[in-house]
Amino acid sequence: MPATRFHLTTNWLLPALHTAVWQALTTPEDWPSWWRAVAKVERLATGDANGVGALRRMTWRTALPYSLTFEMRTTRVEPMTLIEGRAEGELSGIGRWTLAQDGTNTSVRYEWMVEVTQPWMRFVAPVMKPVFAWNHNTVMRWGKDGLRRHLSAL
Repeated sequence: MPATRFHLTTNWLLPALHTAVWQALTTPEDWPSWWRAVAKVERLATGDANGVGALRRMTWRTALPYSLTFEMRTTRVEPMTLIEGRAEGELSGIGRWTLAQDGTNTSVRYEWMVEVTQPWMRFVAPVMKPVFAWNHNTVMRWGKDGLRRHLSAL
């Protein structure tokens, strides 16, 4: 895999109802209220009844001193199970949430299969790939912690 491409996988096990986790993940406009890495989400297009076709511009803060902005179009939804989208902008690729009930918990898997597009990131990626992966994992840990707090407050 070229140094500018990433396939990152995150697994969360949340002590929450499946329906509550699904509701939180399918409303990205609310993510800035509980996910500290999400600076802004703007809805540009709504999509169909399941959200397929929805387009959002997302700005993310990271653990490193930079932010990323990209547009994410929802390309596939299997209600209560899967949300997939295509990113274009400062990152390009596919993001996929998969959810499952696991006893009284909800199991969440996120796959992020992207390529960096910014010239500076492409230049440093061969050396910085492990640091970029650490950064992604930190952002995802912030998401898990924030979602856990958000769901416990409901």
